[in-house]
Amino acid sequence: MEELLEYLPIILPFVVIQIILMIIALIDWNKNKESLDGKLVWLIVIIFLNIFGPIIYFLFARRNKE
Repeated sequence: MEELLEYLPIILPFVVIQIILMIIALIDWNKNKESLDGKLVWLIVIIFLNIFGPIIYFLFARRNKE
């Protein structure tokens, strides 16, 4: 347990960034008015690809909306 506490200052910022990115991506995903099929794929990407899912969503899905 003590070893885990040593790494907490390193891990915690990544966890916070991941949660913030996921929340922002899910809010934006919810506002998207595309077809349900496309939305479902992006939801899976956002949730299951951890920190990279929201980044991929913002890079590719947002670009396609414009």
